[in-house]
This record gives sequence, C-alpha cells and structure tokens, in this order.
Amino acid sequence: MILQNPLTQKVLRPKQAKELGVADALFEAADFLEDSLAWAAGVVQGKVTVERPEIDREMWDGVLWFAKNQLDEKLHGAVPSANKALELLALAKEASFADGTAAETEALADLIMGDEARASLYAFDLVQRRAKRPVGVPDQSLARKVTKVGIVGAGLMASQLALLFLRRLQVPVVLTDLDQERVDKGVAYVTGEIDKLVGKRRLDEGTAAKLRGLISGSVDKSVFADADFVIEAVFENLELKKKIWAEFEGIVKPEAILATNTSSLSLTEMAADLKHPERVVGFHFFNPVAVLPLLEIIKGEKTDDATLATAFAVGKELKKSSVLVKDAPAFVVNRVLTRFTSEVFKAIDAGTPLDVVNEAFDPMGLPMRPIALLQLVGPAVAYHVGETLHTAFPDRYVDSPNLKRIVDAGLPLLVDDEINAEVVKLLEVGDTVLTGDEVRARALAALAEEIRIMLDEGVVAEAQDIDLCMILGAGYPFHLGGITPYLDRSGIAEQVTGKRFLPSGLANVRRS
Repeated sequence: MILQNPLTQKVLRPKQAKELGVADALFEAADFLEDSLAWAAGVVQGKVTVERPEIDREMWDGVLWFAKNQLDEKLHGAVPSANKALELLALAKEASFADGTAAETEALADLIMGDEARASLYAFDLVQRRAKRPVGVPDQSLARKVTKVGIVGAGLMASQLALLFLRRLQVPVVLTDLDQERVDKGVAYVTGEIDKLVGKRRLDEGTAAKLRGLISGSVDKSVFADADFVIEAVFENLELKKKIWAEFEGIVKPEAILATNTSSLSLTEMAADLKHPERVVGFHFFNPVAVLPLLEIIKGEKTDDATLATAFAVGKELKKSSVLVKDAPAFVVNRVLTRFTSEVFKAIDAGTPLDVVNEAFDPMGLPMRPIALLQLVGPAVAYHVGETLHTAFPDRYVDSPNLKRIVDAGLPLLVDDEINAEVVKLLEVGDTVLTGDEVRARALAALAEEIRIMLDEGVVAEAQDIDLCMILGAGYPFHLGGITPYLDRSGIAEQVTGKRFLPSGLANVRRS
C-alpha cells in the first residue's frame, strides 16, 4: 500500500483499509462521529478489544527485498520518497515507536520542500479540481438529453465503448457493423463482460438483467433513427469515416450528436461534406476504455455549443475526466507522445543502440521505458499517427524507415522484457552514437518546443490541460507533475522557448 498505491495513483477504499488492518473498525457515515467516539471510549474502558494480526518478522526482509527490486525496475532510483519509504519500513521492523516516528518526521522535513512534493501537489490538484471543472465548457443548460446511443462498429474498441455507455448511462445501446456475425460477436462481448462483473460481485443480478435487455445489435441502420448520440469506432481512415457520416446523417434525427473516436484525424475535414457539421464532435478515448480516465473532447471548426455541452455532460456521466481540445493533428496525448517517439527514432536511425535509447529516460522515473511504451501502443498504431503528424509537420516529425521495418516484420519489440535481438537485426542505422544523456536532452527539448507550439496554437487553454492529459491519458507520474513542471524546473523550457510554461507560484516548483 505504501509503495505501490502511489506508483499506480490508487487510493484505498475504507473496506480495503479494514481488510488490510490499517483500520480497526468501520462506521456508517451518517453516525460516524458518535459511533467512533463511543467505540474509542469502549477501547479506553476495556469494553472493546482490538485484535491485530501478528507481523511475520521472518518475512519482513524478504518482502522489502522484493519491494526494492520493484522500485529499481520501475523508477530506477528517480523518486526519493519511494526510497525513503523503504528505508523507514526497514527501520520499523525493530525500532521503537518513538524512534520510528522521529525518523518519519525527519524524512518529511527533508522531502516536503523538494521538487517531488511540489510537483505531486500540483498534479493532485489537477486531477482533483481541474479535471472536475474543465475549462471552456459551454453552459450545461444547452446539453441535450441522451436516451439512446448508437455505436458504429462492433470490434473490440466499439464493444468496450458499448459496455461503458451501457453501464454508465443505462439507456438502450445498439451496435451495427458490416455483417450480422460481427454484430453478434460485439453484443456477445458486452453480455459476457456483464456476466464477469456479476461473478466478481461488482454488479448485482438485477442490474445485470436490466443491462442485458438494453444492449442490441443490427445490420439494419434504421434502428439508429431515434438515437440521440451516435459514436463511430471504425478503422482510422478519413474517407471511411466521411462515408459513414454521410450515410448516417440521412438516418438519424436532426438534433442527434455525431461523435467520432478518432485518435489523430481532422474532425473538421471529417464533417466538411455534411449538411450539419455543427453536430459533429470528437470523443477520443484511451485504451483500455474502462481503466484510463481521460476523454479528449475535440471541437471542430463548426461544432456548436449545444453539441459541446452535450458531449461534456455525457463525458461526466461516463465518469471520465474530459478536456476540451481544438481540432489539431493528433490532439494532445498522441501529439506529445509521437513527438517523443519521433525523437527516439531519430536517435536510433542515427546509430544509437536500442538499449541506450531505452534506458536514457530512467532518471525521470517514467512509468515505462520508450521501447516498452511502443510495444504497448503498438508499432503499427504509432506509425499511423506518426504519418499523420509527419504530413502535418514534416519539419518536426520524422517518417522513420526503421519504425516501418518493425511494423512490416510484425516482431515483438521485447522478449522476456529484453530488447528482441531479431528487431535489432532489422535496423539500418548511421554511425552517430549518442549517449543516454544526449538522447534525453534532445527529446525533452523537442517536447518543450512542441508544447509551446501547441499552446500558441490554442490546442488547449493552458499548460495545465496538457499536464492533466499526460497524467490521465499517458500515465505520467505525479512526482513529475505531468510534463511542464519538469521542463520548467530543469530549465529546459526557458532554454528552448525563452519562458516557463507555468507561473512560478502555480506549481510551486523551482529549478533544480
């Protein structure tokens, strides 16, 4: 709990705390004060006995050894508070209460004014406050009621979306695809996931039965005629998406919202040939849909306020943290990550070994090394988004022939967490070998440049929105505060762009 929960940005629920022995008793919120005082009085008077499990001290060192290896593997020594927590846990095995608390006080005094604490507080404020009050949202009184959802596509992404809309909105959800077999497969996925939730006791049978009755599928697109909100989740091809919307515009009612789950394509171009482009909005989810909380809501050139207001109201019902994004290539997270990947492959193409590039960012304590991140995203997806951005900004985004070779070969980048030797053999590289420090410096300078351009273009309202997107959509850690506080305090922002991204008092960060 002490080490892993902060790394994964998780918070214990009361029941979990009780099961772990962190809490001795649980009380209902309505009578908490009275019941807890009565319980405490019972302990003092000897009427209530508190039973706590004995600690297996023989396992203590082994558990800490395992934890140390996990920290080294994930953070590479980049997060001082994690190492300090481990030291205090080791001390707690034999130390007296007085010595243990004194050591904790000293540790807090050392850490509380450091960069990590400041960045973490900034990040916490973003996800707790800014995420709940997104900037630039139209008056919510303009939002239209959604009583039925249509989903174009029945593949994995579309099926995940169907499950999410079904659980959160609890309105009829209908899937469509090219043939009945695909439709049936999509519906079966949704009902199967509902059954799993019942089995895990995360859903009662009554609610499950209701949800099963609300999900359906059909190849007859006329079933979308009364849908209030239609979202497509098909292959990332602009002409295909334009064709879909041209067909569905003649089927759905005039006020229905048309949403696209595109990850990089232009919303404005997608809606250009429609009679009512004002009702088209981007809904960029992140995979896995049920886990990652970010939703980039994209405003096209002609998207109207009623459509935007409805989009944000739906995002809130879906329990997503929504950020308003201008219609710009790859939006926020994919644009930043692709610029990062572009710099990584510049170094690889030049001749820097994959292992050097892969370990270059260890001093930042990122959640994943670059090669592991690329494998997670998928080289084909990364290459496709990269092509979109290379077309838009050829001077800043490279079209790497080595990434294309990796995609064409279809080989895993990692085997048993090690770089695949067969992938290394595919590469055709130059003779310029950079050090890890040089790779990191160049990549961070590129990120600073790109983020400044994005802000100047008005892709989002402020730098805080980019940090929020990177934390919630890309898993950037709290100890960095996203990305801009790190670029500020390291001096990179000023070196590259001539100024900081955040006012000094906002993130309360200082240059190291």
